[in-house]
Formats: sequence, C-alpha cells, structure tokens
Amino acid sequence: MGLFDFIKNEFIEVIDWVDDTPDTVLYKFPDKGNKIMNGAQLTVRESQVVVLMNEGEFGDVYIPGRHELTTSNMPITTTLKSWKYLFDSPFKVDVYFVNTKQFTNLKWGTSNPVIVRDSEFGQVRLRSFGSYTMRVIDPKKFIKEFAGTHPWVRVESISEQLRNIISSKLAEGLAEAKISVLDLAANFTEIGEKLKPLFQKEFDIWGIELGQFYIENVSVPEEVEKMLDKTTQLNMLNNKLNQFNQMQGGIALEQLANNPGAAGTAGIGAGVVLTNLLQQQQQPNAGNTPAADPNDKQKLMDILKQLGELKAQGILTEEEFNQKKAEILGKL
Repeated sequence: MGLFDFIKNEFIEVIDWVDDTPDTVLYKFPDKGNKIMNGAQLTVRESQVVVLMNEGEFGDVYIPGRHELTTSNMPITTTLKSWKYLFDSPFKVDVYFVNTKQFTNLKWGTSNPVIVRDSEFGQVRLRSFGSYTMRVIDPKKFIKEFAGTHPWVRVESISEQLRNIISSKLAEGLAEAKISVLDLAANFTEIGEKLKPLFQKEFDIWGIELGQFYIENVSVPEEVEKMLDKTTQLNMLNNKLNQFNQMQGGIALEQLANNPGAAGTAGIGAGVVLTNLLQQQQQPNAGNTPAADPNDKQKLMDILKQLGELKAQGILTEEEFNQKKAEILGKL
C-alpha cells in the first residue's frame, strides 16, 4: 500500500447509511477510529436524521439531503471545538443516524391481570392485548434518554419498554374511561383514544410519538365469564316466555272479540275477562272451552327441560330453577 492509499483510508470522505433492516432505530456510523475529512459529504436519506456528537455533547443536526461538512455548515460543532475561521483540518466526531419512520404492528399485552373497578361486578381482573405504532420525533432526546452510547438500537428493545408503560397505565386509563366490562368490546376505539394521552406523556420522555393504538381484546376471569353466560341464557329463556305470553294474549283477545256477551258483562272489565279466558285455556275440558293447544304445552315443556339442563350444569341455582318452574307449571 502506497502513501496515498494510506492517507485515503485514514480520512473519511463520504458518510451515509443505507438501511437494509426493517427494525433499526439508531445506527452509529462506524468510523473505526479514523478522522473525518473537512468537506466530507454527508448523505441523509428520507426518514433519517443525523446527529453529530463531540465528546458527549450534541452538535449539529441534519435533515434529509446532501450536506458538506465544513465550518460554515457545522456552526454548533465549530463552537464546541473552538475552531478558528477557515479551519480545514480533519476532525473527529461521532455520527448518529436516527430512523424517523413509523414502526407498525408493534404488540402490547398485559403480562399480569390489571384490577379495575366496575359498576356491575365490583373489582374485576382484566387481561388485554393489542397493537400500536411509534416513531422517533426528537432524535437528541431519544439518544440522551434511551440509546445512550449504544451504537445500534433495534425497535424490539424499545417496544419492550413501551409495553411496560402501557401495562402500568392501562388500569388507570380504563378507570377514567368509566365503561362497564359488559360494554368494553363495543367501545375499543373510544377507549383507545382516551388511553393515548396517558401513554404519550411517558413516551415524551424518550422523544417518541405514539401513532395508532389498538385494543384487540379484553378478557375477564373465568368466574365472570360464567356469570355472563348465565345472564345471556336466562335472557334467552325469558324472551321465549315473553313470546309465549304474547301469543296467548293474542289468542285471548281474539276469543274476546268473538264473545260479545262476555264483553258486556256488568261489573267485569276487559282485563278481568282476558284473565278469565287465559285461565280457561289452561283448564282442559272445562265446559265447552277447548283445551289448551298441545303445541303450546310442548313449547313450555321444552323451556322447562332447558331450565333443568342449566340447573344440572350449575348455571342456575335451585331457587332460580324452582321460581321459573313454578311460573311455567302455572301455565300448563
């Protein structure tokens, strides 16, 4: 190697970084101990910001474009180094490339249940998970508060810290949202918007912006799930009973319309007549009154059978089962 090659390899003339990874947030240019030539060409690509550091102090910041590193183009660094006018000797600084693109599809989740106070269930333990996006908006703050002297920072190490923030603030955010556990799934978007400002306050410390925040699922303990299942099944049975009562009421009104004498009975209101007709339907072979429709009886027996199955599964208590059974038997 000749003298010219040795000098050429000693001084850095071109500084750039072509990011061939999907997850690098910070990259320190490897100078290998060599000095930077005065007038060296610095190329900053889109979604990149370059920060110069002189002996641990922040120097100049460069946005996307091509820059010539001279005293006229490095005012902060020139001041830090106390360079005189027209300084043209090689110099030594650290060059950091910060990736400012949006990192997407980052996952978050609660490693342990968070306890929230619910208006219907009292204190409930919840687990939740989802995704979010983030990007660096303050390169100097990010280097100072997070990267430090690390020459390479990947998004994985950042997302681990951000997940911890999200988990710790989730209970506080859900409490402020004041939304019942039963209504959480229908309000994921609204809850996410309310939680974002809480998380952003913590992200600001590191110069990071929280972009989108998505809640994909909130799960409750097994005992609460059983209670919800029980409520749903009871509501379904009650709907069937209500439909049956409405059908019987319609039949009674039709018979009332076809029995003018009953409507004109002195001292008997329409409600009393309707009640009598319903009772007549439930008393087979009473005079000339036709017996209750066997199909109606079968529907009631089917409902009673379903109630028995729910009781056997432990979903209905003995008291709840007896109450519903008495109501159904009263209609047979």
